[in-house]
Amino acid sequence: MTPEEYGRSFDARIEELIGDAAERIEPLAARCESAGLLPSEVIDLDSLDRIDPLTKDALLALQQDDPPFGGMLDPEADVRRYFQSPGPLYEPELNRPDPWRWSSALTAAGFGPGDVVLNAFGYHLSPAGAMFEEGARAVGAIVVPAGVGNMDLQIQACQDLGVNAFIGLPSYLKALLEKASNTPLGIKKAFVTAEPLPPSLRTWLEERIPVVRQGYGTAEAGNLGYECERGEGFHVPSDALVEVCALDTGLPLWDGSEGQVVVTLFEPDYPLVRFGTGDLSRFMTEPCPCGRVTPRLAGWLGRVGDAIKVRGMFLHPLQAARALADLPGLAAFRFVIDRFEHKDRLTCAVVPEGGVDPAELAGKVAERIRSVLRFRAEVEPVDHLDEGPVIEDRRTWD
Repeated sequence: MTPEEYGRSFDARIEELIGDAAERIEPLAARCESAGLLPSEVIDLDSLDRIDPLTKDALLALQQDDPPFGGMLDPEADVRRYFQSPGPLYEPELNRPDPWRWSSALTAAGFGPGDVVLNAFGYHLSPAGAMFEEGARAVGAIVVPAGVGNMDLQIQACQDLGVNAFIGLPSYLKALLEKASNTPLGIKKAFVTAEPLPPSLRTWLEERIPVVRQGYGTAEAGNLGYECERGEGFHVPSDALVEVCALDTGLPLWDGSEGQVVVTLFEPDYPLVRFGTGDLSRFMTEPCPCGRVTPRLAGWLGRVGDAIKVRGMFLHPLQAARALADLPGLAAFRFVIDRFEHKDRLTCAVVPEGGVDPAELAGKVAERIRSVLRFRAEVEPVDHLDEGPVIEDRRTWD
């Protein structure tokens, strides 16, 4: 399908979803009304695209006004897990097989029955670990819930349990392979996501692992794209409507122009409709030689607004400022992100007020960053900071 044909293939599902869900989900009905539509009039792609994209900040505001889910979750929904992403933003996991829909991506990467998968995404509060476990189990694989850290134990588990597949950050996979440099791990396939995979890192990994594939998704929406064997762009899934929309009008760009990735999930109990991910991409208009039906995104091309992804999680300047605003003895601060050996490094430069012990302040700032923002950062006391952004991103991707 061309990108537009793919979009129009959802017409029947759009008509089925909106009218029913808006009767139970007041914020969805309100968004239809703001677009000058009755829910019953949203019957196809054209009418759906009259609804403005819902930004992450707007979703956060809904949740803050009507906690915990902003009225977006049907009170009668069958929910299996609740998650909390930085913000805090809450995500429900509905009691469905593979609710985040990663099985198609893992199948394309060669995962299947008999595989033993080391899942190196975190299992605490944020959904990544659980969502990929659900996807791996859906394709018949056995999962080792490794999370992040304790690499010596993870290496031993790989050997003892016959691990042959990996899911996690590409930088973490590199660190794990380096840690086990004298110990063959037996990993034959890897699915990586949540941070860029520059060519140099990809080459390094592929010299050691036969199959390395990457995917694209979000904590709110799950799988939004994945590589096939060609490794040229991300095939969008067939069970979610992924659009690329103009930043000014919110209308879809099917011609390969760059815009924001906007997604609609067809889940009546939690209808995430026209959700703006904040990520920039474009459609590749030529068909993929692999023969898969869905079109491809050209990859992750940047972010709308000020949020910056660090180690697979977003850090927003307002969020950072709120976390440290009331800390006694802190005159000024700045976060700096750089990258060494394909690993993100987060540093927070702090200016102590007069008479404040720099080392003591650094410890308090580090603890606040860890507990509120859920990042580990090196804290460096300095005498002063020039005018500049709250977050300075010095990384290069080569």
